Amino acid sequence: MELQQMRYVVAVAETNSFTRAAERCLVVQSALSHQVARLEKELGARLFERTSRRVRLTPAGEAFLPAARQCLDAAERAAAEVAAAVGEVRGRLAIGLIPTVTAVDVPAALRDFHERYPQVRISLRIGASDELIEQTAAGTADVAFLGLPTTKQPRGVAAHELARGNLLAVVAPDHPLAGEPSVSLRRLSREVFVDLPAGTAGRAQSDQAFAAAGLTRDVAYEVTSADYVTRLVAPGLGVALLPSAYAPHLSGVRTIEVTDAPARVEYVIWSATAPTPAATAFLTLLTTTTPTLTSALP
Repeated sequence: MELQQMRYVVAVAETNSFTRAAERCLVVQSALSHQVARLEKELGARLFERTSRRVRLTPAGEAFLPAARQCLDAAERAAAEVAAAVGEVRGRLAIGLIPTVTAVDVPAALRDFHERYPQVRISLRIGASDELIEQTAAGTADVAFLGLPTTKQPRGVAAHELARGNLLAVVAPDHPLAGEPSVSLRRLSREVFVDLPAGTAGRAQSDQAFAAAGLTRDVAYEVTSADYVTRLVAPGLGVALLPSAYAPHLSGVRTIEVTDAPARVEYVIWSATAPTPAATAFLTLLTTTTPTLTSALP
């Protein structure tokens, strides 16, 4: 079984097409198909169901795919470690991010990193904090930036606190509260809310604050991004709570200080056991803007 064969299988699985997989792998389709067929013969099982309309994994293919990805990741990691031993940083850097992180200018950091280490392949995924912790612990993300309630800390990963801040109330420009200098959670509890999905760390910051105050609220709209929160708040469909440091990014709405506001903590996290050379280089680069991170680095 060859690594190239596994790369072809992963490419076919991700594109659902032998043609697109061949284009991605920069080989002719006949060569890719031949290598996949060779691997299927070696394994004694078909990995794909092929019809004139679609290509999809068989149960055997579903079982094979995670292990193939792990083998490819291990091979890439080994090559990166060898390169690091002779002073080169290469391989991959998978970054995870929640949309409301403000303590670090992540796009600028990625630009600087790419200029310094052009041989590293960078990828970025947007997700919820809990998902990013799981991905980082599992090794599918190398570094992640997240926000958590003050009652929770990242587990199973190395973590460094970047910043703390309170949440602000966000309302439509013509909302009765729009001109108020501040508002309490009790007053806000009478409003209809737009918020992140129940069970997420971003939602928990507000849920815990209302529960601690002995209050309930009506969350009628659940969305997955802060941008869509404001798109629903602006026309008056509801109100929301968002991080105060994120307020400069908002438009078309008004923000109000909350007297008993929920708080959150922003973290950067990475593998607790074996950060990749690219991850270590990226974290080292961050120390230019976050000096306190130096003492936490591996």
